[in-house]
Amino acid sequence: MALAVLAGCGPTSRRPPIEVFSDMRRQPKYKAQMPGAFFSDGRASRRPVPGTVAQGQMKEDEAYSTGISGGLYVGRNPLAINRETLLRGQERFNIYCAPCHDQTGSGHGIVAQRSGWLPGNLHDPRLKNMTDGELFWVITNGRRTMPAYRFQAPEGDRWAIVTYVRALQRTTSATINDVPAELKGDLR
Repeated sequence: MALAVLAGCGPTSRRPPIEVFSDMRRQPKYKAQMPGAFFSDGRASRRPVPGTVAQGQMKEDEAYSTGISGGLYVGRNPLAINRETLLRGQERFNIYCAPCHDQTGSGHGIVAQRSGWLPGNLHDPRLKNMTDGELFWVITNGRRTMPAYRFQAPEGDRWAIVTYVRALQRTTSATINDVPAELKGDLR
C-alpha cells in the first residue's frame, strides 16, 4: 500500500492522468454561442419558443403590474386602503419620493433646493386629476426628469405610494363634510 501511495508522488507529467471515474468532467455538450454540428445552421444556441416567459417574470394581472388595462389607465388602486397600506406607502414615499417632492408633496425637497429644478407639486390640480393607474405608471416608468422606480420598488410598494399620495392630496382639499359625524365634535 505504501508503494501505491509513493507511486502517486512521482514526477509531474504533461500527459493527462488516468481516470477511473470521470465524474462527468468530460461530457458531450454545447456551450452558449459556440458552433455546433447538430443543427443545419451550424449554431448550438436556439432562440426561445415564441411566448416564452422567464421564470418569475410572468405578470398575469396586467392592470396590477402596469397600471394599464385595455389601453387605458386603471381608475382605482387595486390595494385595500387601510392603515397598513398607508404606513407602507408613507415609508416608501419618504425613501423614494421625498428627496425631490419633500414630505408634504409640494415639490421643494432637498434635491430641488440643491439642483435648481422643481419637481411637480403633488397638490397641483393636474396631478390630482390623474387616475391612480397613471400615477402608478409614472412611478414605474418615470416622466421627463423623474427616474423610473420599477427596479427599486416592487409593484405592491408602488401602489402603496399611490395610496399615500392620494392621502397627501386630500390634506389640502378636504372639507368639514369629509370628517365623519362622530369625529366632528373633536375638531377645534
